[in-house]
Amino acid sequence: MLQFDLALMSRSSSTNNGNQIILSGPPLQKGGRGDLELRKKIQKKLLRWFKKNGRGLPWRKTQDPYAIWISEIMLQQTQVSTVIPYYQKFLRTFPTIRHLAKANLSKVLKAWEGLGYYSRARNLHRAAQIVSSHFRGKVPDNLQDLLSLPGVGRSTAGAILSLAYNKEAPILDGNAKRVFSRLFAISSNPVKSKTEGLLWQISESLIPKGHSNSFNQALMDLGSVICTPKDPRCPWCPLHNLCQGYLSRKPESYPPRTIKKLIPRITAVSVVIEKDKKVLLNQRPTRGLLGGLWEFPNWKIEERRRLMLRNHIKKEMGMNVEVKELIGTFRQTFSHFKLTLHVYHCQTINGKGKGRWIPIQNLHLLPMSRTHRRIAETVVKNPNKIP
Repeated sequence: MLQFDLALMSRSSSTNNGNQIILSGPPLQKGGRGDLELRKKIQKKLLRWFKKNGRGLPWRKTQDPYAIWISEIMLQQTQVSTVIPYYQKFLRTFPTIRHLAKANLSKVLKAWEGLGYYSRARNLHRAAQIVSSHFRGKVPDNLQDLLSLPGVGRSTAGAILSLAYNKEAPILDGNAKRVFSRLFAISSNPVKSKTEGLLWQISESLIPKGHSNSFNQALMDLGSVICTPKDPRCPWCPLHNLCQGYLSRKPESYPPRTIKKLIPRITAVSVVIEKDKKVLLNQRPTRGLLGGLWEFPNWKIEERRRLMLRNHIKKEMGMNVEVKELIGTFRQTFSHFKLTLHVYHCQTINGKGKGRWIPIQNLHLLPMSRTHRRIAETVVKNPNKIP
């Protein structure tokens, strides 16, 4: 069983010993000798499997580069089942790239609400404006121009080029990294630059001429449905008899797992400040976490005594309020921290406050994070909370 050693990358010979592939250098080095037969086996097996088992996803029913681009951005760090309804709704709201480019960012964020990682939506909106103004509304069909767009990395660009334009471009998303790491028993961390470079080399060398579209989709499906992070379905994999991870009887050890850091916990306080059936909201800066979303005033403080909270609101908001009952405690896990938010209802005594007064019945129109949407829904569904 091979423990792939990056120090051997300068060599390029390979042999096939029965079902076990023994590599003395980088696997499938483009132009190298001895691996053409292996490459053809992988291509043939994977394409045949995909023809029979490929998923009928909505973005596979179109050749529109714009629609394919939208799907690829949404699929970054998000499950297919979650993406499908957002993808369909987004295209109904913004059917062309020009519709997206001309839209108000707040409307784009509203259509994205609940999908998370909102920088994707902001980048997509900005990229649509660039495509409209610099590329005459046509999604670029070359790598250099695609990489110039905000939010488009090499793998996303490769997916657009291969799926929309059927160009021989490789991909290397999380699924592909896992498949290649197991297939060739690459024991080094795929996030390291040398390992990632090797994986890109493998991906590029495997693209079959004229079939990049089907091959890359097959690779995505294999990683998503069969070669899963936990409990991979190896007996159903079309490549299992070529896979070093499977032959080693411990495929889950590839790629190596990284030790997760402890996520800090943050406790904060938020307030629903009410006046004349309106509530006070603030919009977050466009850049940064949850950029452009609306939220109820909140502070990273643990002090929840009403007198202290009232004094804090006076200092921060320039207004006097009466702190009333606790509306609820809301929790949300972000990628880098866990939030516990204690939310209080406040009645205005005097002062204008900082932010914008929004009629309660219009709260559904503004884009919000998951936590603040739940707060808004609580306020709307329980009018007795807001006298």
